[in-house]
Amino acid sequence: MRNVLELGEDEAVQAIGAIREELVRRRKVAVIAVADSRGDLISLLRMDGAPYPSVQVASNKAWTAARERSSTGDLGRAFQKNGWQMLNSDIRYTGWDGGVPVLHQGEVVGAVAVSGLEPSEDAELARLGAARIAERLGGATAPPAR
Repeated sequence: MRNVLELGEDEAVQAIGAIREELVRRRKVAVIAVADSRGDLISLLRMDGAPYPSVQVASNKAWTAARERSSTGDLGRAFQKNGWQMLNSDIRYTGWDGGVPVLHQGEVVGAVAVSGLEPSEDAELARLGAARIAERLGGATAPPAR
């Protein structure tokens, strides 16, 4: 039997709170998504004024990061570098910056994603949220900035 660790509501609230606080400080708005280890959404916040399409984009980034066990930007860059097409049978698959997995005890336990800003800022803020979860879990890791 396999025990599966994954993010839950408490971790999602912590990540969203950290990212929202930073966005307010910067006077910006975005959509923030947190998913479990399968990529299914735990929580999503669309800040007032955030672009509506960013709801689906943030959800897709969280799904991809959890499923692929990689940051979405790294995945997209790998595809570009190798000249591959970013095609998949699931339309949620994306290679845009802003989705990062969260690891705990060597396993992906979920993902954090941000959409609505410049790609590098989406990625920076997603890492901030993942780092907040890592602090909370003790021993979890957030991917380094690239």
